Amino acid sequence: MSENEKETASTMIFAVRTTTGQERNVAKLVAARVEMNKIPIKAILVPETLRGYIFVEADGPHFVEKAIAGIKHVRSRVPGIVSFSEIERYIVRKPIIEELSENDIVEITGGPFKGMRAKITRIDKTKEEVILELLEATFTLPITVHSDYVKLVERAEKKGGET
Repeated sequence: MSENEKETASTMIFAVRTTTGQERNVAKLVAARVEMNKIPIKAILVPETLRGYIFVEADGPHFVEKAIAGIKHVRSRVPGIVSFSEIERYIVRKPIIEELSENDIVEITGGPFKGMRAKITRIDKTKEEVILELLEATFTLPITVHSDYVKLVERAEKKGGET
């Protein structure tokens, strides 16, 4: 067995189904049990974007079973091993500005225009800012907002004959 195969075999990631919204509580309870009983669990991942699941890194499935047995809000351990490439997207967070494009409809999540919907007219990726046109305003007034303060609501339709 080569060094790379040994490393791959010793780091297996397992998915555990939980009650939606209880992922953090389950992770805390599992972590407490792991610490108390000295179960060889290496890591517990609670992805923000994936509801109803946590990921546990351990040497084998029996360690995960021992760690989650009888814990409230644990539904089951998903059979099989989860590859690192599958959970990598939950670890590496892509900036919101990468997902936005012109004419998308967004909701402003902070500042004086919080809660208002707007259409993106221009994107400045270097400053991470978007220039918006408020949809709910009586006249069009371009405003500049940092991309962290917008949430994508609706994508612009891409057509072949777009003008």
